Amino acid sequence: MRDILTTPNVINFLTSLAEGDLNIATELVWMIIATALSMIGGAIGGMLLAGKDIGYQFSAMLGALFAPAGVIPAILLGLVVLNWLTNY
Repeated sequence: MRDILTTPNVINFLTSLAEGDLNIATELVWMIIATALSMIGGAIGGMLLAGKDIGYQFSAMLGALFAPAGVIPAILLGLVVLNWLTNY
């Protein structure tokens, strides 16, 4: 594991990720992170809203599936605007 983290490519990637540099690799990582967080939030929201009515597991599954539907387009639009603003 130590060898993986000390390779120059991984060090450059982690540095660009921490600095906020927007390229295709960092944008994909931010997309994955935001999608995972929205799925967790959607599952919690689904359990809070409809847990007693339709069951906690089913409402968590529905919330986790529907939450990224609104988040992914917003993230893509935000990354495009940030990329556009950094170029001008």
